[in-house]
Amino acid sequence: MTGPGPDLTPGPAPDLESVIGARQTLTVVLPLRLHRTPDARSGWAAGPYPFELGARRTDTATRSRYFAPAPARVLYGTPDRPCRWHRYASVTHEGLHLAGLEILRTATVRNAQHALAVLHFTVDRPLLPVLRAIGHRPTAGPEPLTGPLDPAALLAGIAEVRDGAGTFALARPYTVAFVTPEAHHTPALRPDPETTLPPTADRWLWQLASRSNPGDLPLAPESVPNRDASTVRISADWSALVLRHGAAFLGHRADTGDGDFYDFGALHARTVYLDALLLGSLQRDHIDELTEELSAVFDSDRLTRRVTALEKNIARFRSTYWRQHLTAHGPANGLLRAFQHQHRLPERFAEILAEAADYSRLVQTLESQQISGALGVLTILGLPLGTALGVLQVLGDESVSHLLAALGLSIVATAAALTTRYGRLVLASLRGAGKSRRRT
Repeated sequence: MTGPGPDLTPGPAPDLESVIGARQTLTVVLPLRLHRTPDARSGWAAGPYPFELGARRTDTATRSRYFAPAPARVLYGTPDRPCRWHRYASVTHEGLHLAGLEILRTATVRNAQHALAVLHFTVDRPLLPVLRAIGHRPTAGPEPLTGPLDPAALLAGIAEVRDGAGTFALARPYTVAFVTPEAHHTPALRPDPETTLPPTADRWLWQLASRSNPGDLPLAPESVPNRDASTVRISADWSALVLRHGAAFLGHRADTGDGDFYDFGALHARTVYLDALLLGSLQRDHIDELTEELSAVFDSDRLTRRVTALEKNIARFRSTYWRQHLTAHGPANGLLRAFQHQHRLPERFAEILAEAADYSRLVQTLESQQISGALGVLTILGLPLGTALGVLQVLGDESVSHLLAALGLSIVATAAALTTRYGRLVLASLRGAGKSRRRT
């Protein structure tokens, strides 16, 4: 990631509300509860939505070559066990054209039905008002995802959109906007490749990613350092900004239409760059679940089993999902790190590891107490009896009465030992061991 962070210093706000870019795409991501596996009978095909550009087709094989094997399996599954499906569509409603849908199965340990829906749009009207309406800003227009674009209708029989409660809840859909400017959109344009961007370019980028205008969310100038870690300068031609509830890609030179570099940029924004953000979403969901599991460790008496299961789930997440390096290509890695930064995923996972280690030490301490208690019992009960029987054996005494007397004396000696400080500690360990066994 290079280049300066967004300049959010006070100044006249550019009017993005009425701007229609040279090309505008919108991707909407929603959390789902999957009812059944999509299949060909219901119009779904395995794999991600295969956008095409000339002879290039971004199907599973093409995208898998972009990513390392581990994240590719998470994002696309395997031929035997696919986890992603797509369906073509052609629905136009109030300036939004739906080109297709995707479903990505994102099952977790506690929720096998969890999934994400991905809706791909092109937009023929000003994009910012659409984003503000999806974000339910107070002065925004009506919800655009209604009627023929209602996700509930589009996914009927396959899945339902999750409500705003629960571990995987999103208050509103996650949006990824892509906009390129025309020659008269000077607030977004870099004067030449060697010149830094005007401050208005980053304000446009912020508005698109945050789905807000300055009236919705006025920003303080001192927030600039926090934005820098979330901005990815892909090249002199375009930048990306990743926030908690949305991301945006904005071009910085005039789009000349078909055949322009932005054909390739739009393709990447809707495919591999989107997939980097989807992987971040999966990581966030799993970390949310691990955090919830940690908070419930002491809700049950079965502490040892809970801690063992927790450690297993952490190891599975770490080996399967926790990646900060996706590919040898830099922008996807930068986008994933920006998403992780927004949700504090590295810090949260470090806290999970530290807390799980504390619980593991606690279980080990309880087990050590059980072993110590058992050894103490053997010592207190066995030493007097062993001594008495050893004396009789040395003397060659085989008298039953003497044997019974030795047993009686050993019991008296054991009872006396239990009244000492060491004996009381052993009894306390025994009581703690008994409770621990009932818990585990």
